[in-house]
Amino acid sequence: MDKVIFHIDVNSAFLSWEAVNRLQAGETKDLREIASAVAGDKNKRHGIILAKSTLAKQCGVKTGEPIGDALKKCPNLTLVPPRHSLYVEYSKKFIDILCDFSPCVEQCSIDEAYCDMTGMSTLFGHPINAANKIKDRVRRELGFTVNIGISNNKLLAKMASDFQKPDKVHTLFPEEIKEKMWILPVGELFFVGKSTVKKLNDLGIYSIGELANTDVGILKSHLKKHGEVIHSFANGIGTSLISNEEVKNKGYGNSTTISFDVEEEGAAKIILLSLAESVAARLRRDDMMANVVSVSIVDSEFRHCSHQMTLLSPTHNTDEIHKVACALFDDLWDGSPIRNLGIQTSKVVSDETERQMNLFSFETDEKKEKLDQAIDSIRNRYGTSAILRASLVQQKKDK
Repeated sequence: MDKVIFHIDVNSAFLSWEAVNRLQAGETKDLREIASAVAGDKNKRHGIILAKSTLAKQCGVKTGEPIGDALKKCPNLTLVPPRHSLYVEYSKKFIDILCDFSPCVEQCSIDEAYCDMTGMSTLFGHPINAANKIKDRVRRELGFTVNIGISNNKLLAKMASDFQKPDKVHTLFPEEIKEKMWILPVGELFFVGKSTVKKLNDLGIYSIGELANTDVGILKSHLKKHGEVIHSFANGIGTSLISNEEVKNKGYGNSTTISFDVEEEGAAKIILLSLAESVAARLRRDDMMANVVSVSIVDSEFRHCSHQMTLLSPTHNTDEIHKVACALFDDLWDGSPIRNLGIQTSKVVSDETERQMNLFSFETDEKKEKLDQAIDSIRNRYGTSAILRASLVQQKKDK
């Protein structure tokens, strides 16, 4: 049976949810129909535009730009503060509706999710009809709109959902790639940031089609592993499956929004070391070990990407988690300035679980285990700053 995958994305989620909530409370002015935006505190790092209305966009307001710049373009811009608890509430309602249509729903962020609709035509009809039923029900019951992309894999479904907005359903099956996707600028491809666009343009590659038809060896020579990844994406190859399995103990993770845009690999990996220390210490505190490590990156354009790796055996060792995180980072990062980095662990098990021994590093692993225990003991007794890694001390001096 051919796979049928939906990608459902809430249109301007934060602004839409704020608008709906205010209308339900009795306000007559719809934020979506005026020049408006959700924005953080302009006196802090988060004093930027998080979501904008169509009229604000027409004035030139961009997501991620400072509030001051937005007000220069649109002096009458109505600004509202973000409300995380409200977003969580509407996100849950949104996902609940999706679960009525598919037994396999994977939420990938607060405002988007994938549904495996394979074999569901007997219940909901043709995929396009089913998508319209979902879209119309969300609008009718919750008051906001979504875009839905349909394909046979997650990558193409996501690309399709980014076509014309709002409140639309689009398909992008393999046979439609040439007509619908290859004509787009290369910057529209998932996983291609501004710095990658520049590198590709320098190679004479401007469209997704040109990227798809470029020799992969040329791309790898200029972009390393990332070149191979985006070449596959340009050809519509995305093999990851949808999983609705709950990630056990989601709390074993940490992320940080950085006070400056990180543009150097070394600086990013020092930040990852700090995050790995925090995550590993919490795992050890709870006598747990992780089987999966993932890294997430948010760049200065608010593009989010993440990647994960299943380990040979579970661990709660700082150095092991950091090593994997750095390898994932190398695969992910396209050179774009970074504003947020995160490490997440999953599929955790008790540290009493039998581990698969690595015969070539058993002695080293044992020493690392003793070192971690010693560090934890000192910090528990004298505080977390009682003992610091040299690289992290140097980072503090350099700031």
